[in-house]
Amino acid sequence: MIGMDGRPPLSTLLSHALVAFIIEFDNEFEHQTPHRTTDYGSTPGAFHPPFLLSMVMWTKFLQFIPEEGISVRDFQARAQISPKQLEIWLTRMQSWWRYVFVLPPASAVLSKRFHPDAVIRPTPGGRKAIAVWRPLTGTIEQRWRRRFGANIFQQLYDALEAAAIRLDAALPDSLPILGYGLVSTLDLAAIPQSTPIAASEPTLPGLLSKVLFAFAIEFERESQVSLAIAANVLRVASDTGVRVSDLPRLSGVSKEAVAMAVSFLEKRGFAIIAAESPKSRLKILRLNAKGLDARSTYERLVWTIEEGWESRYGAETIAKLRRALEAVVWDLDTDPSPLLAGLQPYADCWRAQIPAPEVLPHFPMILHRGGFPDGS
Repeated sequence: MIGMDGRPPLSTLLSHALVAFIIEFDNEFEHQTPHRTTDYGSTPGAFHPPFLLSMVMWTKFLQFIPEEGISVRDFQARAQISPKQLEIWLTRMQSWWRYVFVLPPASAVLSKRFHPDAVIRPTPGGRKAIAVWRPLTGTIEQRWRRRFGANIFQQLYDALEAAAIRLDAALPDSLPILGYGLVSTLDLAAIPQSTPIAASEPTLPGLLSKVLFAFAIEFERESQVSLAIAANVLRVASDTGVRVSDLPRLSGVSKEAVAMAVSFLEKRGFAIIAAESPKSRLKILRLNAKGLDARSTYERLVWTIEEGWESRYGAETIAKLRRALEAVVWDLDTDPSPLLAGLQPYADCWRAQIPAPEVLPHFPMILHRGGFPDGS
């Protein structure tokens, strides 16, 4: 969605930059790391490699696991997750994805729950993955400095940092993993950190995530539909309807993420899903009055939030952020945008086996499937 003056919303600029960074990061990780996938096989010669994950799973969970191991109690404090989320994600990292194993203390009573004193250690494949992940954000940041120029990169970083310090300090430096309704929820569990974490400089994707997360939370206070659904599905749903099969191409998100969004819209009474014609197998999504109102709310609210940020955080702060993002994402004098230069996958990456996306998501669709920013 483009504004009356031809500009994309601030949320779209933030999303495009973040998604592009994550995809470039993920492509490099996949190229360097033995792994397995559901649809594209495993690295040749690899013995029981871990499941391929996206950058968000590293920033939210695996970065807190040192090679020598960490107690479940300290991991929970460092990752700042609730007991329920701890059980879910530790189970996935151990049993599903094979990045870690959990060693209970000798005195522990047999239980389905992870003992607080149990030790989480990376598997051999997990150690290899962590070694590749750890320097990778800095590597991609250096590529961006060369690609866009050091001045433009620094202007973007400084503008994001200036905006981020004015936002809620409790916001994490990674986006949430979206659940039902694809809502951007914040885990508010107050978990003390038993082991202090050394302060480090914010990263570019961390700042992008923090600012975009703040935008999504504010949007979803006023909207009946999440920003993920509104920006990616409602935005492209025309007044006459759109083929469900066309939504992945139009939105830049996976068919699985589209299916979740479409199911929500239908069940909550925002849209009707019907056959294109009496004998057709093609399904059409048509917004009803409630859905059209939700789309109008999106088109209005993204600009209202930006104007509100100008009032609260300073017009020049937000203007600098917009200019810096436009210089990277939305260069009118360059076709295609230099942002796309980093999205070309290696030949051994799964993205090389599918058509290149025509658009990037207008909000990241980060799902439990592996955390990929387009819901793959």
